[in-house]
Amino acid sequence: MAGNGHDHGNNPAAWTGVFIALIGFSLGGVFTIMAEPLLVAASAAVVALGGVVTLVMRSMGLGAQNAAGSRSAGAASSVTQAGSATATGGTGTSAGTGPAETAAA
Repeated sequence: MAGNGHDHGNNPAAWTGVFIALIGFSLGGVFTIMAEPLLVAASAAVVALGGVVTLVMRSMGLGAQNAAGSRSAGAASSVTQAGSATATGGTGTSAGTGPAETAAA
């Protein structure tokens, strides 16, 4: 599975964010049982802090190495190819008026 181009979050930014969020969720559970609403809210802030830390670390280059960007670019090109095939109807005649369809005709 790891060889198919998916990162699965195996990087320092993801692990740090998950660890911080885990601490926040755990404390939130304890404080819920103790009926301490202010500390439950503070725990929710710790969970949000985990997300912020992950984003900051990703911007510092400690996250995934742009696996999502290449995947979305590939999906966009396949949609463009499928769109031009349906625009011509498979007959070679242009059904659209855009520049791609005009150039193809």
